Formats: sequence, structure tokens, C-alpha cells
Amino acid sequence: MEISLKLAGSAFNGIQLNFLRFLVGGFLLPFAVRALRKQKHRLDFKDLGIFLLTGLVGIVISMTFYQIAVEVDQASTVAVLFSCNPIFALIFSYLILREKLSRTNLIAVIISLIGLLIIVNPTHLTNPVGLTLAITSAVTFGLYSIVSRWGSMRGHFNGLTMTSLSFLAGALELGILMGLSHVSAIANRLNSVNGLKSFANIPFVQGIAPNNLLLLAYICIGVTAGGFGFYFLAMETSDVSTASLVFFIKPALAPIMAMIVLHERIVLPTIIGIVVIVLGSIVMFLGNRYADQVNSMQYQGIFAKLLRKPGSPNELQQKISADRQKLRDDAKLTKEKLVNKSSNENLS
Repeated sequence: MEISLKLAGSAFNGIQLNFLRFLVGGFLLPFAVRALRKQKHRLDFKDLGIFLLTGLVGIVISMTFYQIAVEVDQASTVAVLFSCNPIFALIFSYLILREKLSRTNLIAVIISLIGLLIIVNPTHLTNPVGLTLAITSAVTFGLYSIVSRWGSMRGHFNGLTMTSLSFLAGALELGILMGLSHVSAIANRLNSVNGLKSFANIPFVQGIAPNNLLLLAYICIGVTAGGFGFYFLAMETSDVSTASLVFFIKPALAPIMAMIVLHERIVLPTIIGIVVIVLGSIVMFLGNRYADQVNSMQYQGIFAKLLRKPGSPNELQQKISADRQKLRDDAKLTKEKLVNKSSNENLS
């Protein structure tokens, strides 16, 4: 993703590219509509508010910081730093959803933060702007993951529905901001500030040409719609720890691809930081996998008790037998009372 965005950066405005890729990425909408029809769920204003919130946090804020970070820093550095977003998601899940932070996950957070510090190297900052933007995008994407999970639980949406409608909501919000950038007073104000000129008069379709159409399609359909879509499908068909493998592979693979395609140089501190972050990710993966296995065994134990065949010496079967015997005794006693009452009436 970072490499393709870097290649396309010279032809498009960063905000414009963000808008196009999430607007086209909303082609997942048919999946969302099918899921909503299957659930017989009609969207209301509360649901709209959830999607506007996730679109704002994930697309407008996180992905905008991310896009600008790719433009001003090395694609490999941004890829590695962005891959730390599951660590920030763990922290936000503890703060917002009150989910327990296990000892293993806490160790993974500490290891990954050490890796971040090695890459950032606060004593010798060479590109503080790019590093700040990349870390901010990772932090806000971690927040987006938790807000999206909260919205999914609140509205009972699956991952694809949440993703596709958040795409469209974020693209709508970006479109409104892009439209405002063409208002004369706002555009003049942005142009007067040296670092904000790229946010004035943001084009919608300018720059799209036959020579970059294939790259744009790959960005919109491949790494955006496909990347996010397959991630959530992997989460639904397997488990979260397996799906999160993408963020363990990315720090190792992206720098190699950036070196081959973009000829970026990887310095020794970055290599050490990558190794440390991957180590932290492995700790988190193994911890989550172990927790999943323990939970699975516990559930299997419970269901094994409930699903034993009739006649097995278990608590449930014994309770059913006892209840049946009690019903028989009650019926027999009631029958005897009725017979005695009838006999007394005949004698009198």
C-alpha cells in the first residue's frame, strides 16, 4: 500500500487520492446490502451516526495523516510504524471497552514501543514531521479499530458491512471538506500559510490519465477494498490473531519491497527496530493464540457435558430423570386422591 501510494503521489493531491480510493473502495457495498437484508436490519439515524464516526476517525483523520506521511517520509518507515496500530488498539480496548489487558499483551506492547523508539531515535531525529504523522496515523487507526468494533457490537454489523459503509461515510466527509477548500475565503486563507497550500482547491478528478489508471485501480480496488475486505473476512472465518498476521508480515516485507521498487535505503537502527517490533508482534500472536485455545477447550468442555448421549452418567441427564420421576410420582398421587374422592362420594 505504501509503495503504490508513494508512486501515485506525484500525479494526485494526497487528499484527492484518499477520497478516490475509499469512494471506489465502497464497491463492497453490495456485500453490506446483502448482509443487512439477511439480518432484516434497516439503517436508522443512530446507525448513520456510527458510520459517520468511524469514517471520520478511520478515513478522514487516520488515513489522511497516513497519506501525508507516505509523501514526506520513506514508504518503508511508514509501513513499519503503521504496523504497530494493533498495539495501540489493545491500549484503546482497555481504556474504552474495558477489556482486560493480559500479561502477554502487556509484554508485547512494551516490546513494540521499544522497537518504535529504536526506529524513531529521539536523540537523532532526521524527519520528525514524517515520523509524527506516521505514528499519529497508527494511533488513530488503532482507535478506529476499537470504535469500529464498538459500532459493530452496538449495531450488530459484520466486518464487511462496517468496513464498506465506513468507507462511503469517510469519502462523503472528505468530499465535503474538499468542496469547502474551493470556497474563496477558505482557499485564500490556506494559500497564505506555507504548509497548508496543498489543502486549498483540492481537485476531485484532476490528474486521472490513461498512464496512471491501472495504478489508481490497484490502489482503490486492490490494496484498499481488497486489503481491508480480506482482512475482515480472515477475521470472521478464522480468528483475530490469525488475521492480525498481516501486521507481522508487513514490517518485514514492506522495507524489502520499498528497497527493490523505490530504491529506499534501510539503515541499521530501522532494521533493529523492525526485528524488535516483529518480536513483539510474535509475542502478542502466540499469547492470543494460546488464549483462544484455552477458551475453546473451556467451551468444548461445557458443550461436551450438555451434548452427551442419553444414558450417560452426567448431571443434566440425572436432573432430567429426576424431574420425570417426580412428575410420575405427582401424577400417581393425584390419581390416587381422585380415586379416593370418587369412592367416598359413592359411599355417601
